[in-house]
Amino acid sequence: MAYPFKNIEPKWQNYWDKNKTFRVTEDEKFSADKRRYVLDMFPYPSGAGLHVGHPEGYTATDIYCRYLRMNGYNVLHPMGYDAFGLPAENYAIKTGTHPSITTNANIENFTRQIKALGFSYDWDRCVSTCEPDYYKWTQWIFLKLYEKGLAYEAETPINWCPSCLTGLANEEVKEGKCERCGAVVTHKTIRQWILKITEYAERLLEDLDTLDWPDSVKAMQRNWIGKSFGAEVDFEIDGHNGEKLTVYTTRCDTLYGATYMVVAPEHPAVKKITTAEQKDAVEKYIEEAAKKSDLQRTDLAKDKTGVFSGSYAINPVNGKKIPIWIADYVLISYGTGAIMAVPAHDDRDWEFAKKFNLPIIEVLKSEVDVQTQAWTQDGIHVNSGFLDGLNKKDAIAKMIEFLEEKKIGKATVNYKLRDWIFSRQRYWGEPIPLVHCPCCGTVAVPESELPVKLPDVKSYQPTGTGESPLAAIDSWVNCKCPKCGKDAKRETNTMPQWGGSCWYYLRYLDPKNNNAFCSKEAENYWMPVDLYVGGAEHAVLHLLYARFWHKVLYDCGVVSTKEPFQRLINQGLITSFAFQRKNKTLVPTDEVEEKDGKYIEKATGEEVEQIIAKMSKSLKNVVNPDEMIDQYGADSVRMYEMFMGPLTVSKPWNTQGLVGINRFLDKVWQVSEKPMADIDITAKIEDKALVELRKTYAKTVAKVTKDTANLDFNVAISQMMIFINEASKVEKMPKTMWEGFVLMLSPYAPHLGEELWEKLGHTKTNAYEAWPTFSEEYCKEDTKEIVVMINGKLRDKFEAASDADDETLKARAVETEGYKKFTEGKEIVKVIVVKGKMVNFVAK
Repeated sequence: MAYPFKNIEPKWQNYWDKNKTFRVTEDEKFSADKRRYVLDMFPYPSGAGLHVGHPEGYTATDIYCRYLRMNGYNVLHPMGYDAFGLPAENYAIKTGTHPSITTNANIENFTRQIKALGFSYDWDRCVSTCEPDYYKWTQWIFLKLYEKGLAYEAETPINWCPSCLTGLANEEVKEGKCERCGAVVTHKTIRQWILKITEYAERLLEDLDTLDWPDSVKAMQRNWIGKSFGAEVDFEIDGHNGEKLTVYTTRCDTLYGATYMVVAPEHPAVKKITTAEQKDAVEKYIEEAAKKSDLQRTDLAKDKTGVFSGSYAINPVNGKKIPIWIADYVLISYGTGAIMAVPAHDDRDWEFAKKFNLPIIEVLKSEVDVQTQAWTQDGIHVNSGFLDGLNKKDAIAKMIEFLEEKKIGKATVNYKLRDWIFSRQRYWGEPIPLVHCPCCGTVAVPESELPVKLPDVKSYQPTGTGESPLAAIDSWVNCKCPKCGKDAKRETNTMPQWGGSCWYYLRYLDPKNNNAFCSKEAENYWMPVDLYVGGAEHAVLHLLYARFWHKVLYDCGVVSTKEPFQRLINQGLITSFAFQRKNKTLVPTDEVEEKDGKYIEKATGEEVEQIIAKMSKSLKNVVNPDEMIDQYGADSVRMYEMFMGPLTVSKPWNTQGLVGINRFLDKVWQVSEKPMADIDITAKIEDKALVELRKTYAKTVAKVTKDTANLDFNVAISQMMIFINEASKVEKMPKTMWEGFVLMLSPYAPHLGEELWEKLGHTKTNAYEAWPTFSEEYCKEDTKEIVVMINGKLRDKFEAASDADDETLKARAVETEGYKKFTEGKEIVKVIVVKGKMVNFVAK
């Protein structure tokens, strides 16, 4: 009969809840090497709920945590919710429902779904970033940044969604459009709070070497930080009383080839350098540039655009006047926002020079005509005055010496990393705990007055002025200055979603603490996180921001480790089918029908291609875990997600594979129905089936132990299947052997594991039972296959005892038909025996 998962699973979920089976404390009886902090990236509780891709990482960490507990470890394994953010606010605006209501309803649904999968979280430590007792400490950490001079206010251009009426982070802009509503994103200069993450650029770079992270993620962070060595060079602006434009370049040795300059449209010097004749053209160009995302602006394939400012700069090495252009392929966020253009040796500059008929001067000996294409490789310097004849390294050194001697430049280390634009113009986020006083300036809210709570109001409509909706709530904005007591106004921008997720792993350590974000004792006991599992999409966003905040807290002396996450694993995507037109536009699956083995788009009648795609609500290819659990049980879903393939690779969902796992668990249940015998499996056994089963059991314990420790769950499951196949062949199951198998199965299928443990007569959970051991002796093969080689070629095979000596193997080999056939009439000059593997005869 099929195992009754619909009865078993609720039973054990209720048991774990009632008994707080996975509640953990900072028990000093566990030595430091017997403590593990295993963390999942916590979810954003959207209204859509979980799909089957979400639990993949959760299942992996749960198996690992259960394995660790059974091996004597004290394990912290928490769960919570990243609950602030723009989607909830947009939904509130659309429906008139307070975002706290929808967010809490979504959290309740997520919790139900997560608990239905039997994950062994300590639910007493659950956190939600939108709760005041949580964001009180997010605000406290912000004030630490502010006190250290790492938070500052500035007017700066940002991505602006004209539909959502809010600023967007770069990560919230996809192909120039708002990720949430699809509106074309523009640029807008508004007041912002910014964090000086650049102050930590070098430490963020260096400490990557101490982390057990995927090389790809570390490479992405290194590239994002983007350390480079170069020089800053001052160009005097002609006719502007000695005013200068400074550029950063990694190739100051090519200064003689600089024939024009380019500044970003947002550069503060634009107004000064724009002449009256060019004013209208420049203003029009800046307006158009504001409609483009940074990605669009730097697209190498796009047509270069620009406008002449009307002014000229003086090339500092040769005194020549060169025109200053304004072009959007230069970003204000990189370097100084101004470049010197050397079109002979840079593709972008060459294309721009050709389009606008600007001079191209060869300064590196080229193997092409630089008037027809750029030479971007190195060469000996030419047309370069005192640098002629020098190579790149020597020329750079000599040019830096010249620049510093003339006080017109200096050697500089530069980073691509920009300071973090931290504020958002929205309601549903943490209020920034600052007050603006006309007498005292910007004043921090005292710690005793934290949290600064969000006002509970009905309207969250954005103002459209660049201010947060909070700015329109006078009763909340108007306050007293904490310093002088006079009338003041609160800061109305809120924090981004990243704020709460930067430090949540620390709040799990001590979530009920009202006096600190966590106690020093709890932090010292658990940190750093031993294993962090989540998606690779967070490589340079959440992971970089969290590392930055952690280092600030380390400098404040409130955490004891330099890094938060020692080991990181990115799980692969679980994908599903979608459809594709020939023009690459994805088609929702309910718009497609199958005819004669072909997929036809209903609207057009055109044939479309079935493809593997990321699960997405918009593609209508999401598989709901509730439905799968209802049909096949949570244990089947858990095991199938692990059996699909290695944890770190992407793999397509196939419900037929889930059916197969469900049948395997039925088979396990059937074996559990066999009579259990008190057989001493360490004694001599005559029954051949039992001997084979003991051997398979020993191999299973060895392999499942190793594979579970290494997170190779798919191959561990394969080995358990082999054992169950063997177990099905015996009439009576040795009880001790079955107990060992049940304990190995339990991390993977915990509901069934607990039920089978109870069937064996045990009255308590198996969650803390000792992991089974095995004897190496039983893993040994009684016989081995020996190959017969003649002059290195395989000619025959035979079976021999595993411990057979060389002479026995030689004697057996010469009796084989293959030996006789291929050595007839030949002299054997040498025999090579590899014990347990082969006998090789050298014949001539």
